Amino acid sequence: MNDVFETPADGTGLRRAFANFPSGVVAVCAEVDGKPVGLAVSTFVPVSLDPPLVSFCIQNSSSTWPKLVDAGYLGLSLLGTDQQEAARSLSSRTGDRFRDLELHQGTGEAVFIQGASVWIEGSPEAHVPAGDHTVVILRINRLAIHPDREPLVFHGSRFRLLHAS
Repeated sequence: MNDVFETPADGTGLRRAFANFPSGVVAVCAEVDGKPVGLAVSTFVPVSLDPPLVSFCIQNSSSTWPKLVDAGYLGLSLLGTDQQEAARSLSSRTGDRFRDLELHQGTGEAVFIQGASVWIEGSPEAHVPAGDHTVVILRINRLAIHPDREPLVFHGSRFRLLHAS
Protein backbone atom coordinates (compact mmCIF):
# COMPACT_ATOMS: atom_id res chain seq x y z
CA MET A 1 0.00 0.00 0.00
CA ASN A 2 2.80 2.41 -0.82
CA ASP A 3 0.50 4.31 -3.17
CA VAL A 4 -1.79 5.51 -0.36
CA PHE A 5 -1.38 9.07 0.81
CA GLU A 6 -2.88 9.76 4.24
CA THR A 7 -3.99 13.27 4.99
CA PRO A 8 -5.86 14.86 7.88
CA ALA A 9 -9.64 15.24 7.52
CA ASP A 10 -9.33 19.04 7.64
CA GLY A 11 -10.14 21.61 4.96
CA THR A 12 -6.88 21.04 3.08
CA GLY A 13 -7.15 17.27 3.23
CA LEU A 14 -10.77 17.30 2.16
CA ARG A 15 -9.97 19.55 -0.82
CA ARG A 16 -7.32 17.04 -1.91
CA ALA A 17 -9.70 14.12 -1.49
CA PHE A 18 -12.66 15.82 -3.20
CA ALA A 19 -10.41 16.84 -6.12
CA ASN A 20 -10.17 13.11 -6.93
CA PHE A 21 -13.90 12.98 -7.65
CA PRO A 22 -14.90 14.31 -11.09
CA SER A 23 -17.94 16.54 -11.31
CA GLY A 24 -19.76 18.57 -13.90
CA VAL A 25 -19.61 22.35 -13.98
CA VAL A 26 -22.97 24.08 -13.66
CA ALA A 27 -23.85 27.74 -14.13
CA VAL A 28 -26.65 28.90 -11.82
CA CYS A 29 -28.18 32.08 -13.26
CA ALA A 30 -31.13 34.43 -13.06
CA GLU A 31 -32.00 37.94 -14.09
CA VAL A 32 -32.02 40.31 -11.12
CA ASP A 33 -33.02 43.96 -11.53
CA GLY A 34 -32.74 43.61 -15.31
CA LYS A 35 -29.22 42.17 -15.30
CA PRO A 36 -27.92 38.60 -15.42
CA VAL A 37 -26.48 37.31 -12.15
CA GLY A 38 -24.82 33.94 -11.80
CA LEU A 39 -22.10 31.72 -10.49
CA ALA A 40 -20.51 28.36 -11.23
CA VAL A 41 -20.90 25.33 -8.99
CA SER A 42 -19.31 21.91 -9.21
CA THR A 43 -21.41 20.25 -6.51
CA PHE A 44 -24.52 19.29 -8.46
CA VAL A 45 -26.56 16.16 -7.78
CA PRO A 46 -29.74 14.69 -9.25
CA VAL A 47 -31.98 14.02 -6.23
CA SER A 48 -35.34 12.59 -7.31
CA LEU A 49 -37.27 11.55 -10.43
CA ASP A 50 -40.68 11.89 -8.77
CA PRO A 51 -40.93 14.71 -7.98
CA PRO A 52 -38.15 15.93 -10.30
CA LEU A 53 -35.48 17.45 -8.02
CA VAL A 54 -31.80 18.37 -8.25
CA SER A 55 -29.48 19.95 -5.72
CA PHE A 56 -26.37 22.09 -5.74
CA CYS A 57 -24.22 23.54 -2.98
CA ILE A 58 -23.40 27.19 -2.38
CA GLN A 59 -20.58 28.39 -0.16
CA ASN A 60 -22.00 30.46 2.70
CA SER A 61 -19.42 33.18 1.99
CA SER A 62 -20.74 33.68 -1.55
CA SER A 63 -21.50 37.30 -2.33
CA THR A 64 -23.52 36.27 -5.41
CA TRP A 65 -25.97 33.82 -3.88
CA PRO A 66 -27.74 36.48 -1.77
CA LYS A 67 -28.64 38.21 -5.05
CA LEU A 68 -30.10 34.97 -6.48
CA VAL A 69 -31.75 33.50 -3.38
CA ASP A 70 -35.13 35.19 -3.91
CA ALA A 71 -35.46 34.35 -7.62
CA GLY A 72 -38.62 32.39 -8.36
CA TYR A 73 -36.90 30.59 -11.24
CA LEU A 74 -33.25 29.67 -11.71
CA GLY A 75 -31.56 28.56 -14.90
CA LEU A 76 -28.96 25.81 -14.52
CA SER A 77 -26.65 25.33 -17.50
CA LEU A 78 -24.55 22.17 -17.43
CA LEU A 79 -21.56 23.61 -19.25
CA GLY A 80 -20.03 21.93 -22.30
CA THR A 81 -16.42 21.12 -23.12
CA ASP A 82 -15.84 24.33 -25.07
CA GLN A 83 -17.06 26.49 -22.17
CA GLN A 84 -13.98 26.51 -19.93
CA GLU A 85 -13.71 30.29 -20.21
CA ALA A 86 -17.37 30.67 -19.25
CA ALA A 87 -16.74 28.52 -16.17
CA ARG A 88 -13.73 30.63 -15.21
CA SER A 89 -15.65 33.86 -15.77
CA LEU A 90 -18.64 32.68 -13.71
CA SER A 91 -16.26 31.63 -10.93
CA SER A 92 -14.42 34.95 -10.77
CA ARG A 93 -14.92 37.32 -7.89
CA THR A 94 -14.52 40.47 -10.00
CA GLY A 95 -15.36 41.75 -13.46
CA ASP A 96 -18.27 41.12 -15.80
CA ARG A 97 -19.02 37.41 -15.44
CA PHE A 98 -21.22 37.45 -18.56
CA ARG A 99 -18.84 39.24 -20.95
CA ASP A 100 -18.66 37.34 -24.25
CA LEU A 101 -21.38 34.88 -23.17
CA GLU A 102 -24.51 34.38 -25.25
CA LEU A 103 -27.54 34.12 -22.98
CA HIS A 104 -30.99 32.61 -23.38
CA GLN A 105 -33.97 33.82 -21.35
CA GLY A 106 -36.13 31.18 -19.69
CA THR A 107 -39.31 31.42 -17.64
CA GLY A 108 -39.47 34.27 -15.14
CA GLU A 109 -35.97 35.18 -14.02
CA ALA A 110 -34.22 32.03 -15.35
CA VAL A 111 -31.22 32.66 -17.60
CA PHE A 112 -29.20 30.04 -19.51
CA ILE A 113 -25.75 29.99 -21.08
CA GLN A 114 -25.88 29.22 -24.81
CA GLY A 115 -23.79 26.18 -25.76
CA ALA A 116 -24.41 24.19 -22.58
CA SER A 117 -25.04 20.44 -22.78
CA VAL A 118 -28.22 20.64 -20.66
CA TRP A 119 -30.49 23.42 -19.45
CA ILE A 120 -32.54 22.88 -16.31
CA GLU A 121 -35.11 25.42 -15.26
CA GLY A 122 -36.48 25.17 -11.77
CA SER A 123 -37.88 26.75 -8.67
CA PRO A 124 -35.99 26.64 -5.38
CA GLU A 125 -37.80 24.29 -3.03
CA ALA A 126 -35.54 24.15 0.03
CA HIS A 127 -32.33 25.57 1.48
CA VAL A 128 -30.57 23.19 3.87
CA PRO A 129 -27.70 24.48 6.05
CA ALA A 130 -24.71 22.13 5.76
CA GLY A 131 -21.55 23.36 7.51
CA ASP A 132 -19.85 26.07 5.47
CA HIS A 133 -22.29 25.53 2.57
CA THR A 134 -26.01 25.58 1.89
CA VAL A 135 -27.62 22.78 -0.10
CA VAL A 136 -30.23 24.18 -2.48
CA ILE A 137 -32.93 21.80 -3.67
CA LEU A 138 -34.52 22.82 -6.94
CA ARG A 139 -37.78 21.48 -8.40
CA ILE A 140 -37.36 21.00 -12.13
CA ASN A 141 -40.03 22.69 -14.25
CA ARG A 142 -38.49 22.40 -17.73
CA LEU A 143 -35.33 21.10 -19.32
CA ALA A 144 -33.58 20.99 -22.66
CA ILE A 145 -30.94 18.46 -23.64
CA HIS A 146 -28.30 19.11 -26.27
CA PRO A 147 -26.98 15.54 -26.82
CA ASP A 148 -24.31 16.61 -29.33
CA ARG A 149 -22.50 18.67 -26.66
CA GLU A 150 -20.14 16.87 -24.28
CA PRO A 151 -20.15 18.06 -20.64
CA LEU A 152 -17.29 19.95 -19.06
CA VAL A 153 -15.73 18.00 -16.18
CA PHE A 154 -13.85 19.37 -13.18
CA HIS A 155 -11.33 16.91 -11.72
CA GLY A 156 -7.99 17.32 -9.97
CA SER A 157 -8.66 21.06 -9.60
CA ARG A 158 -8.76 21.59 -13.36
CA PHE A 159 -11.14 21.25 -16.30
CA ARG A 160 -11.07 18.01 -18.25
CA LEU A 161 -12.77 16.46 -21.26
CA LEU A 162 -14.41 13.06 -21.46
CA HIS A 163 -12.75 10.68 -23.88
CA ALA A 164 -14.58 8.06 -25.90
CA SER A 165 -13.44 4.51 -25.21
